[in-house]
Amino acid sequence: MSTPVMVRAADMAGTRRMLRVIDVLGEMFVDLAAGRTRSPARTVVEHGDRRVLLVSPAVWEQRAVGSVKVTTLTPDNPVRGLPLIHGIVALTDLGTGQITALLDGAELTAVRTGAVAALATRWCTPDDADDLAVIGAGVQARALVRAVTAVRPIRTVRVHSRTRAGAEKLADWIRDIAPRPVRVQVCDTARDAVADAAIICTATSTDDGTPVVEADWVTPGAHVNVIGGTHPDAVELGPALLADAVTVVEDRTAALDGAGEIRAALADGLIKVEDLRELGDLVSGEVDVTGRTTVLRTVGMAIEDTAAAVALFEECDTAERGTGGPTAVPPPQEGVPDGHA
Repeated sequence: MSTPVMVRAADMAGTRRMLRVIDVLGEMFVDLAAGRTRSPARTVVEHGDRRVLLVSPAVWEQRAVGSVKVTTLTPDNPVRGLPLIHGIVALTDLGTGQITALLDGAELTAVRTGAVAALATRWCTPDDADDLAVIGAGVQARALVRAVTAVRPIRTVRVHSRTRAGAEKLADWIRDIAPRPVRVQVCDTARDAVADAAIICTATSTDDGTPVVEADWVTPGAHVNVIGGTHPDAVELGPALLADAVTVVEDRTAALDGAGEIRAALADGLIKVEDLRELGDLVSGEVDVTGRTTVLRTVGMAIEDTAAAVALFEECDTAERGTGGPTAVPPPQEGVPDGHA
């Protein structure tokens, strides 16, 4: 039996790899919308106080690959100085049944979630959109910044988080890694951060139904990526915005199960299920968003891990073949906090 390649967090870094993940996710979402992939509901085992073990399988037959992600969420870990999320993804060749790669699950989660938002941003915003607001300052907020700046020429970023220190730390990081000169401002309120922004990303750990960003704070024609929240009924964005916006989801069934804004808007009669547009239809050109306010509400799906894993594995294989790149090694070190599990 061949030994799987280990793809570490460092092997997932860089704009080239991010763009590759975004492109492959686009292919996958078209297949998902057409019913050509299988992404069963994940298995969730709760244990202790809000501790969770999750197992997430998926198969992408068009690429002849499958994956299984095993993830743990341990809310007490941050106070211990440990990541909230640990995980590993096993990538499988469906033709031979062999496990071809093992990937750092926490970093893969952050990368693919940011890439999904960037994919929607690519299709929902003008090519010259350069103003970004970020609500939240964790690892997933960083992944969003990396991904969005890969597809749009961002020149101004406004940041807000529940702690000033966290926002300042994120702002410093953005200044250090930005691919072009960028002006970064830390805002005292979420309202100040999102005012007049062309692109808004929310990535918080809210667990209640009080919006972090109210609907009337969002400028008409803006695009909002909503990816945070730690509960199926948690709300980051005021559901009233969905009544007038083009609302894009990864998959309708998944959104109905786990997207707080969608569930609230449906309960209040603001939208109907048929108003939800799937990301694959957006990518295939079946959805016209010209001049419209747009919202992407993600919940995270196992098939996204599969697509991101195959993109990163192929990228590493191409770039590192014969150069001493990723090799078989012991399981990865502990992952990073935040992000969809």
